[in-house]
Amino acid sequence: MTLELEGRIKTKLPAQGGTSARGAWVRQDFVVEYQDGNYMSEACFSAWGQDRVDELARFGEGDAVKVSFNVRAREYGGRWYNDLRVWRLSAAGAPQAQAAPPAAPQAAPQPVPPQAPAYTAPAPTIDDMPIDLGTGEDDLPF
Repeated sequence: MTLELEGRIKTKLPAQGGTSARGAWVRQDFVVEYQDGNYMSEACFSAWGQDRVDELARFGEGDAVKVSFNVRAREYGGRWYNDLRVWRLSAAGAPQAQAAPPAAPQAAPQPVPPQAPAYTAPAPTIDDMPIDLGTGEDDLPF
């Protein structure tokens, strides 16, 4: 799943690095503050790899950015942890090369006025009631 979010960099944490069985790695976390309805919210993202860390270095705290990321989850010690991994970081409002042109706005559907039925039967009158033939039997159960 790929998601995007626009906001301002609130904090950049120090880069971390090390060596694993697959080789050297580097990671830097940063917090983005964004508008969520009427309230400001924050999300912590991880820039994995030297390319992403270098991309993050172009921006400072307070800069408006557009973050493209994937959501990952992992289990450790019986607990689950979410990870928001950045795969692209750009200035907010910057044009995207692969962006599709916006679709033409659709006209709102017009409500259809209710139509009167072609034939309306008249309401029944007392003359439409069946005539009691005086059999004396009543079909009511009481």
